[in-house]
Order: sequence, then structure tokens, then C-alpha cells
Amino acid sequence: MDGLSAPAAKFVARARALGPLLEAAAPRIERERRFPPDVMDALVKAELFRIALPKSRGGAELDLPGFVAVVEELARADASVAWCVAQGGGCAMAAAYLAPEIAREVYDARDAVVAWGPPLGAGSKAIAVERGYRLTGTWQFASGSPHAAWIGATNCEVYEPDGRPRLDAKGAPVTRRVMLVPKSSVTMIDTWDVMGLKGTGSDNYAVKDLFVPEAYSFVMDSPADRREPGPLYRYPILSLYGYVFAGAALGIARACLDALIRLASEKVPFRATGKLRESATMQLQTALAEARLRAARLLLWDALERSWRDVTASGELALDHRLSLRLASTHVIREAKDVVCVIWEFAGATAIFAENPFERRFRDIHAMTQHMQARFSNYETVGQALLGLNPGPFI
Repeated sequence: MDGLSAPAAKFVARARALGPLLEAAAPRIERERRFPPDVMDALVKAELFRIALPKSRGGAELDLPGFVAVVEELARADASVAWCVAQGGGCAMAAAYLAPEIAREVYDARDAVVAWGPPLGAGSKAIAVERGYRLTGTWQFASGSPHAAWIGATNCEVYEPDGRPRLDAKGAPVTRRVMLVPKSSVTMIDTWDVMGLKGTGSDNYAVKDLFVPEAYSFVMDSPADRREPGPLYRYPILSLYGYVFAGAALGIARACLDALIRLASEKVPFRATGKLRESATMQLQTALAEARLRAARLLLWDALERSWRDVTASGELALDHRLSLRLASTHVIREAKDVVCVIWEFAGATAIFAENPFERRFRDIHAMTQHMQARFSNYETVGQALLGLNPGPFI
């Protein structure tokens, strides 16, 4: 990533400087399932929740490759922090779709964070009323919700006052409206008892018959609602999460591999006569892990750079770039997981102790692979396009 822009390099340096603090705080982050005040204060001071916020709203509006690089660097120290910065960045992109006065209300505070997740079950119901909507529903996986001031209700299904589904200009039901509400207006539901990414606090939340003014809503990725001209806001928000989560996966795997190399220079395995690094099998597996990790990183970086260059020039994200990014992000997350599994095996019994660098990262990367951004069906989507078929909608 020698080609980082100057603003991106600045934010990567800030993320790297936070590494010792984040790694030391990792046990507290896991135990409390949220960021301790000192960690949150450091992230806010470094403005890491503002890297995808439009410049018009006081944000960095960082280029996409830079955004991914920041998340990768954070993940070397703590994956939950990296995940929440990635998620918070995507949620900050909502400011590109809101009227300036509403965006100011939601995002101008220095510690402004928005959290949201997908609907739970059948979804949500937003009944159109005068000047807004009456909203009822339950949502899940609101990463970063413990430190958020605003919550987003995503994929809201809009209904007319008489109960008929609202239709768009093409006659399809309106199902992608997002509504932003103060966190104090929702009921948070403590569900986040999980094996990995514990510190993300990705709880559920619910509202019932809540009035939401029209101005606090928008249709995700709608050109008609988009108010910002920057290339970052030409990327689909939901798909963008996959790109930055792939960066997090790379950071986890790199931290594990670096830790294995350090371990190999010190550890003499039981009943061995030399250090771990003197084993031919260890040498082979270390080199293979390095090759796989570098190749995965280059695949992602190539897709990011190519798409960013073309989106900056044309203002549009072409289908071939969307497919390349979907393939790269899915493959990178799964390759990073496999690399971590190899490292886990060769670290031996050292890997199972919580005080060592492997156990938490092993759990985190496995939790990450269960996300929709890493599921195997994403390969099917790209394969459909390669075989001349119409790809699925999630690209």
C-alpha cells in the first residue's frame, strides 16, 4: 500500500499509534462487550469515526483504499475496534443522503456515532403519515450501538395509510428506506453473547409506533436522495462493508502470522531439540501462509485501486468493478481465516491460552466468516456473471 494518499497515510499512522492501547485494552473490551472510556476517547480524538463522513459535515471523506487500510491497521491490535470503525464509517455515509441541517444534528458532535443493522424476521413496517412515518419493528447486529447516539432502522417497508404497500416508480414495493432516530427512542435488547468480535456490542433493538419525521429518512444508495458528489458515495453502502471487513480480516491474519514468527524464534517444542523455527515443516508453512496472505491482500488492493480510479473519473461504479470487489472481499476474508487456522495449528498449545496473541484472533476471524459479506454464495454471484448469467442483487 505504498500508494496511499496523504490523508489516508495520516489516518493509518493514527491507527498504528493506537495499537498498544487497543491491544492492552482487548481483555476489557471483550469482558465489557463495549469500548472502555479511554479507548473511546482515543478513537474520537483520532477522528476515526469520521473518516467516511462528508467533508461538508466536517469529516475526512477518505478515499476507499485509505478507509480499508485504516481498518486493516486497527485490526492488527483489536478486531472489535476495527469492525466498529468500519461499521461506523458506513453509517456515517448516511450524511451524504440527508439535508444539511439534519446531517448537522446527527453528525456534528465530535463523538457522533450512528449504528444500525438489518431487520429481524419479517422486517419492519413504516406507515406513511403526515410529515413522516409511524415505525414499528425489530433489528439486529447493531455493531457499535453501546457508544452510538443515533440508531438507524434499515430496510424499512413503507405502507400507505390504508395499509397498501407503497410502490416506487417501477411499481416495486419500497423496502430500502432508512430512518434515523435518537438512541433514547429505541429499546436496546442485550443479545450479544458470542464467541468472537465480542467488543462490537452488536445488540438488537426495537421500536413500536414511533413517529419519524420524513427529513430523518432516506432510501439507501438512491441517486435521487444522494446530496454529495464525492466518489466514495457512489459505492453501495451495504457492499462497502464487505470491502472494509476484508481489510479487518487481513489485519487479524497479519497479526497472527507476525506473532507466530516471533514465537518460532523463541519456543522449543516439547521433545524437540531445537527451536520451532528450525523445523522444515514450520519453515514451509510459514512461507505458504505469507504467500497466501500477500496474494489475498494484493487481490483486494488491486480491486480497490482500479475501482477508485474509475469511479473518480466517471462518477459511476461499473458492474465489473462491483463484481471484482465482491470476489476480492469474500475471498480475502476466507483466505485470512484459513491462514489463521494454519497458524493456530503450528503455534501448538501456546495458542490456546488467552494471554497469548492467537486465541482471541482465532475466535474473531471465525465470527467474521459467519457474516453475509463472507458467505460462499457470494462466489455464486460472481460465477453467474462469469458464465454469462445475470448476477444476484448483492454485488
